Amino acid sequence: MLDPLQGRPLPGPLAALAELALDLRRIGSSTAAGIWQAIDPDTWERTENPYLILLNAHRDRLDAVARDPARLAELAALLERRREERARPTWFARHHGGSPLSGVAYFSMEFGLSEALPIYSGGLGVLAGDHLKSASDLGVPLVGIGLLYQQGYFRQGIGPDGAQLEAWPHNDPSSMPIRPVRALDGRWLRVRVPLPGRTLLARAWEVRVDGVRVFLLDSNDARNDPWDRGISARLYDPGAEMRLLQEILLGFGGWQLLEKLGIPVEVCHLNEGHAAFAVLARAESFADRMRTSFEVALRATRAGNVFTTHTPVEAAFDRFDPAQVVRLLHPFLARVGLAEDALLALGRRDPDAAHEPFHMPYLALRGSCIANGVSRLHGQVSRELFAPLYPGRPPCEVPIGHVTNGVHVASWDSRAASAFWSRATGRRHAWVRDLDTSVGALEGASDEQIWELRNGARRALVEYVRRRLVRQVQSAGADARAVDQAAWVLDPDVLTLGFARRFTPYKRPDLLLRDAERLTRILGNPERPVQLVVAGKAHPDDRAGKAMVQAMVNFARRDDVAGRIVFLADHDTVLSRHLAGGCDVWINTPQRPREACGTSGMKCLVNGGLHVSVLDGWWEEAYEPDLGWALDAENEHSPLRDELDAEQLYELLEHAIAPEFYARDAAALPRAWLERVRASMQRLTARYSADRMLREYVEGSYLPAAAAFRARSAEGAKRALLLERWHAKLVRDWPGLRFGALRVQEHGSHTRFEVELELGDLPPDAVRVELYAEPFGGAPLACVAMQRGDPLDAPVRGFHYAGRVEATRPAWHYTPRAVPHHADAFTPAEAAHVLWKK
Repeated sequence: MLDPLQGRPLPGPLAALAELALDLRRIGSSTAAGIWQAIDPDTWERTENPYLILLNAHRDRLDAVARDPARLAELAALLERRREERARPTWFARHHGGSPLSGVAYFSMEFGLSEALPIYSGGLGVLAGDHLKSASDLGVPLVGIGLLYQQGYFRQGIGPDGAQLEAWPHNDPSSMPIRPVRALDGRWLRVRVPLPGRTLLARAWEVRVDGVRVFLLDSNDARNDPWDRGISARLYDPGAEMRLLQEILLGFGGWQLLEKLGIPVEVCHLNEGHAAFAVLARAESFADRMRTSFEVALRATRAGNVFTTHTPVEAAFDRFDPAQVVRLLHPFLARVGLAEDALLALGRRDPDAAHEPFHMPYLALRGSCIANGVSRLHGQVSRELFAPLYPGRPPCEVPIGHVTNGVHVASWDSRAASAFWSRATGRRHAWVRDLDTSVGALEGASDEQIWELRNGARRALVEYVRRRLVRQVQSAGADARAVDQAAWVLDPDVLTLGFARRFTPYKRPDLLLRDAERLTRILGNPERPVQLVVAGKAHPDDRAGKAMVQAMVNFARRDDVAGRIVFLADHDTVLSRHLAGGCDVWINTPQRPREACGTSGMKCLVNGGLHVSVLDGWWEEAYEPDLGWALDAENEHSPLRDELDAEQLYELLEHAIAPEFYARDAAALPRAWLERVRASMQRLTARYSADRMLREYVEGSYLPAAAAFRARSAEGAKRALLLERWHAKLVRDWPGLRFGALRVQEHGSHTRFEVELELGDLPPDAVRVELYAEPFGGAPLACVAMQRGDPLDAPVRGFHYAGRVEATRPAWHYTPRAVPHHADAFTPAEAAHVLWKK
């Protein structure tokens, strides 16, 4: 194993810091910040990269910290806490210790684990990072697979005219908390991905998230040609071919890496469609190992694949030119003997439509047996979005459920919040390991304690904003007057709003500026002043989004709002954590229903921050009138939606939110506000944590998927082979099904249906006949199995089917239908066929 600090020794009392600096589960935690600040406060403030600090700190400073009893006590407490956490039985061990689930591989294009490893662009990556941190906490046997980008996502600057500027600094691997993965003979482990006319080499790196390992692939190998070395240069490269190559590297290279490392995988979790090529790589590997056809291998392995979609609109799908896909995947097609049309059919809405592009989410969905959206509303949106892949099926039967996202609470609690929860629960740091129990202790916290938390957190945010803004204006070459003004923006006693999102039209970051003069009056109200901290990047190619950035920056520069609104450039996880810790109210203004989930506001919950939002994403299912504020969903379809939503937001800020914050009693406490804060913390913190999210994935997705994969793999993939034969016959013979006569008889309390079904060449057990009724007039959806009776008269092959329903709704609500049936199949995920009685 390489020396983690590349040969640099540490003073003996600080030796354990080398390991802590490489643990991305903890380095961003508020409880770990003190010792890094003590060693190098400026580097910590700018980078939050402990590994960089240890590599570059002056020896005299390290020696001084090594002699500081307070810092050594802090380090000892950190080590003891880690020891206790590792010794305590995990949730997975307690609840599923007997489970044969041995490995989950989590594929993602980005991971937002820490600012020390800037290989993420936004919410998708931060969610992936929180997923891995909770997997470590809960003891879930999970490993992450991604790419190490030489430049990552762009860094944002602001020009003199307020326009967004983009920089692409180099990510120096030697200064990041990662280590090369070594083969048994000491060589740097590499994977080889065959491409047309060449083989792509990719180096492997390892990242530690305490008990979870993350492996990242990097194409910047000197033996690759210059074009291929750049495959892992930029996250979400704008070039279509380069983007396709990135996804080939992630899917095929990532799966090959798992095999080289000997990591057992029963469940492959695809975090968005970018990772879908892992479906093909896994099936190819299975076919080689089990000596089956590729089709049988795909039938076996898809049972162990889980797909999470974060996409709320079809236009956001990753799609590629079919000729480009076939050309770059030609080596794969030749290896497995798969026809070009068969490959392209996996990524098309209509498998036979030669003009259609290749959609990665379609491949992910067709290659998985379990799929989900990331909130209740997004699950519904996703079922409608993917409904064309299941013709004839009602949208409610599209096989996509939902697991609402959550945040890793221990990564987003402020110092003030951590101290508050520790006092309230009497469990110091242990409160965060059992949130379901801890939230109950808040009933005993006094209003004074909650107000102390909020005042301290707001004050800390204001101090941070001032420091960061000073650096921002200094780097832009501002004069001494501007620097001095930056050092005194905001007021630690004023109601503080936060808005930090990607600047793009559907998120409507300009909604607050719809009536700029009214916003100015709200900010400057002498009796109930309000202040606003804004941050966010626009994609370099998003002109509308960049115009919104410029408009917000220039508004913040106006003299009449000076000191009351701040735009902070280069939104990152460091800024997110400070905003989540200190803001009194988080604002979210997407166009419903285009926010798949939106986790930013969840990060405020543990800190006592409140939420005002459109009823979209997670807020649609979380909102209750005593927990926060909401904009009416009724505006969704109005041509005046933006005007109506802006007006309602101003009304809430001016006549509900600010008055409640400033309504103080004789003890100078805003009692109604504090009751709302208490209710939000109690009822939402645990509910929207990544621990709850991951428990749902384990019990609702991972364990069933692993069981199905093991069943299909047993006895030389016998069940997968039988399923593939069943499916082939189903496709061939389904057109031979015919409904015959239907008879309906009403018998007072119930209605009896009898229908004839000609089966053609299909065996009777391959078909299930049902009575189906849509929800109507308050009556719920109904789907009642009909029983097979006597055979039809020869020479017709078929049967009479009968069923009865309660006469609580009219008979015309019900329609007989035939659907595929197999005990081992996921339907309609694997067989969407349906025949309706007309």
